[in-house]
Amino acid sequence: MTVAQLKLSASSENSPPAGLSDEARALWFVHADRWEEAHTIAQDIDTPVGSWIHALLHLIEGDENNARYWFTRAARPSVRPSEIEALWTQIAECVLND
Repeated sequence: MTVAQLKLSASSENSPPAGLSDEARALWFVHADRWEEAHTIAQDIDTPVGSWIHALLHLIEGDENNARYWFTRAARPSVRPSEIEALWTQIAECVLND
């Protein structure tokens, strides 16, 4: 699946496509504006990528202090709220290309 296909699916479908990784499912829910479901999934991904997704979620939520904590756990630089869409795309490219 490509980043564009993941975005389209999240914009037009009621549930994520079968076979997605937990990371891709969390990103699907982020793009579908279903924060709670994305957060529930991200909390159970105990990897640097899971922490990166968690940082994105707290940035979306507006909790920049918590987001910085998760960026640190992910070993990734913090970004500003204005960069949320670009960050989503960057994470999706990483997740979908692994």
